[in-house]
Amino acid sequence: MRNLLFSASNSYNGNQFAHKKIPFSDVVVIGTRNQLWKRKWRLVDIQVASWVFSVHLLSLFAPFTFTWDAFWIAFIGYFLTGLVGITLSYHRLLAHHSLKLPKWLEYTCVYFGVLAAQRDPIFWVSMHRYHHQFVDTEKDTHSPINGFWFSHMGWLFDSGYIFEKYRERKNVEDLKNQWFYTFIKQTYMYHILGCGALFYAWGGFQYLVWGVVG
Repeated sequence: MRNLLFSASNSYNGNQFAHKKIPFSDVVVIGTRNQLWKRKWRLVDIQVASWVFSVHLLSLFAPFTFTWDAFWIAFIGYFLTGLVGITLSYHRLLAHHSLKLPKWLEYTCVYFGVLAAQRDPIFWVSMHRYHHQFVDTEKDTHSPINGFWFSHMGWLFDSGYIFEKYRERKNVEDLKNQWFYTFIKQTYMYHILGCGALFYAWGGFQYLVWGVVG
């Protein structure tokens, strides 16, 4: 990571914060945000935390429900949701406009990303664009200057932190103007829960574990 330069208004002193450097980097932590207590937990924070807890709980059953059928479901699911859905669609296609696809193919690929359970496209793309716009500064969506753990995962459970910085999130008007993305945003959890229900109906608890955790 590149060096951070702070203005005099931040009262930065290299010696004062030297002990707060993130290990193996040159990024200086100028303050840590309370990740769990003494802050308001909004409904979306509880939903995200519950989902993360549930996935990790299900993963404990993976060794006891292994079959090759279940393994290939997880493998194919990871390819479609992770590589096609998130890396190709959410990231390269929507956030960076690195390629262009016919709308039917764009929506299909993006829907795989929806099933990766990394939030809806409007939220994900907005956060990533702000991240690149304000990288490693106080306005970065998951800035390392707020501490390693907060930048790594704590910000996911703190919608108040995001609202304080961006309010209306006006950097995704290209997505907000398309019915598909507004529909997904309004109905997001139904798609995730529906996918889990389909796995369970298809192959019982075993497919639920490997389909969701994979």
